[in-house]
Amino acid sequence: MSFSYNPKGTCSTEMTFDIVEGKVHNLRIRGGCRGNRRGLSSLIEGMPVDDIISRLKGIECQNGTSCPDQLAQAMLAYQKSVKKNKK
Repeated sequence: MSFSYNPKGTCSTEMTFDIVEGKVHNLRIRGGCRGNRRGLSSLIEGMPVDDIISRLKGIECQNGTSCPDQLAQAMLAYQKSVKKNKK
């Protein structure tokens, strides 16, 4: 399943990723700095959604958030959409 999220309060403007058997693959981030995009994409490849949330949620850079925190928010939004669709 592919999922897209529009981050808030960061330089990045869109995060898109695939979920296969509860694990994240093919993270693509539009906007923001190249190193952060490549680093996050490499680090979370194949990682379970819950692990990403627990590791990245609450990390701040500016405006009370960061690209890693917004990635955690994207994972939470994904989980919420899955629960909503199961009803």
